[in-house]
Amino acid sequence: MRQHEVRVYPSRAHLPKSQQLAWKIAEVAADPVPVEQEVAEMIGNRLIDDAAVAAASLKRRPVVNARAQALAHPHKPGAPLFGIPDTVSPEWAAWANGVAVRELDYHDTFLAADYSHPGDNIPPVLAVAQHCGRSGADLVRGIAAAYEVQVDLVKGICLHEHKIDHIAHLGPSVAAGIGALLDLPVETIYQAVQQALHVTTTTRQSRKGEISSWKAYAPAFAGKMAIEAVDRAMRGEGAPSPAWEGEDGFIAWLLGGPDAVYHVPLPDHGEPKRAILETYTKEHSAEYQSQAFIDLARRMAPEIGDLARVREIVIHTSHHTHNVIGSGANDPQKMDPHASRETLDHSVMYIFAVALEDRGWHHEKSYTPERACRPQTVALWHKIRTVEDPGWTRRYHSVDAKKRAFGGRVVVTMEDGRIIEDEIGVADAHPLGARPFRRTHYVAKFHALAEDVVSATEQARFLDAVDGLPRLKAGELDRLNFVVDPALIEVPGVAGIFDCGSGRTAPFRAGS
Repeated sequence: MRQHEVRVYPSRAHLPKSQQLAWKIAEVAADPVPVEQEVAEMIGNRLIDDAAVAAASLKRRPVVNARAQALAHPHKPGAPLFGIPDTVSPEWAAWANGVAVRELDYHDTFLAADYSHPGDNIPPVLAVAQHCGRSGADLVRGIAAAYEVQVDLVKGICLHEHKIDHIAHLGPSVAAGIGALLDLPVETIYQAVQQALHVTTTTRQSRKGEISSWKAYAPAFAGKMAIEAVDRAMRGEGAPSPAWEGEDGFIAWLLGGPDAVYHVPLPDHGEPKRAILETYTKEHSAEYQSQAFIDLARRMAPEIGDLARVREIVIHTSHHTHNVIGSGANDPQKMDPHASRETLDHSVMYIFAVALEDRGWHHEKSYTPERACRPQTVALWHKIRTVEDPGWTRRYHSVDAKKRAFGGRVVVTMEDGRIIEDEIGVADAHPLGARPFRRTHYVAKFHALAEDVVSATEQARFLDAVDGLPRLKAGELDRLNFVVDPALIEVPGVAGIFDCGSGRTAPFRAGS
């Protein structure tokens, strides 16, 4: 890996393309280095992971609405949507499938200088691959490149400290992944990456205060915009340039300012793209920085015993955890039993309380209004607070993956003065955790979330397709979708702009 310095240049300096971050990203994407077997295997795991969480979310309102919007744009060949065989224009397939993958906040993550859910790259790259009749090997190459670019940007450039949402790294990574998938020239990928950055830069309010369903839509929006950016670039259109380094560009006005300097690691020419191996998935449907604390709650609950006798619980953790999902966020909504699921998902106080009581976590039952409003839960929840611990902050930012940690130390004080404390560095499912996820775990997660949604026969067919991923021929990638009984996703819907002229104002049937 080579560290690339990225900073602002005045227009009069005329920074050559070859020295711009977007060009260097494009070179990485266009590099035809073979994908290693270990990486290809993990890509299969993440295809299963995305499909699992999508299956569990098919009837949730944001997913239903995204699917309805997509179905208003039928296209042949197009790309299919999760649950139905209908094909739509690829950018709309990326939109609907991206929302389905992101809705439950239950797929993979990578945390470094910034946050990311690299599995968000898969729906748009897969949709383009399906529409363009590409092979399994092409898809693997594209996904490997997309993961590499997003992970490397997340390592080098912090967005959240400037209140920019993390999809600003996702747009460029999707564009790069599609460029690799389609074997596009460096110049074309360069323009697409810059366009994608320019149109997917949004603020962090989507993850602050009263968090709405836009949290699920945001990555799908980035994927959709990236597909359109690549299409324009393929037609010869250019982009604002240099997108990162320009004096009126991304860094100068939205990040660290004219004097800021960033260092982004990227593979050298001929170096394999292995970044996906540094990422990790979720065993629990909750914000990643709460994963380890759910596991710790399961471990501590028996020793604590009667939770009604708890006086106070203090979670000592990193700056990120304290300020994003902890007390340091200063969001009263994080302590509100009437808050949205999206908000509760970003409250480690709520999550730790429920995990202590239930000694586990469920992607639906743990978030119901009845569960959140249970009096004893609210009482326990309001006894929990977080504090930043510099030691855990250092571990969070460690460049050594073996020392990097996303957990903390929990100190429980009982009414009688007894103190119970324990700590955890990483979640059990983390590659360095107590039970690292392997293919069998991904398959088990898929079976659990697809139960009563996807038939056993269809589950087996889908998993078989993933097992044969590198051998899938051109035009066979539709096999990486799963289909369900239409009656299972028949839900009431409200017509929008895209339904004008269709006569649909009453409940609709998905797939019709």
